[in-house]
Amino acid sequence: MKETITYDGRRFRGRNNSEGGEVSGETRFEYHQEGDLLWGHYAGGSVEEGHLLGTVHPDNRLSFCYHHRNTDGVLMAGRCESKPRWDGERLVLEESWQWLTGDQSSGFSEVEEIDG
Repeated sequence: MKETITYDGRRFRGRNNSEGGEVSGETRFEYHQEGDLLWGHYAGGSVEEGHLLGTVHPDNRLSFCYHHRNTDGVLMAGRCESKPRWDGERLVLEESWQWLTGDQSSGFSEVEEIDG
């Protein structure tokens, strides 16, 4: 039986990102979960303030939409599919994202779990 991952209260930071992405190692995320509902907050680096809302699938994958205001004052929005994997004892989310605003480019990123 596959382990069920609970995302509630988990904190992450940007690990790497494709060109065109705005998340960096300075960006911090805090996730919350109730049932299959996922929501979160993120900020740092070139992200002034951001939020995400989505779904936790039975296989622990995440699907969500996100929006933020960057430090240039531009509002950005996109969608993301995340696949979890363990890197030792830390949870890493491998993300495939696409902007719904701006140039509508897409890319790949990773965020890694951090302590408190």
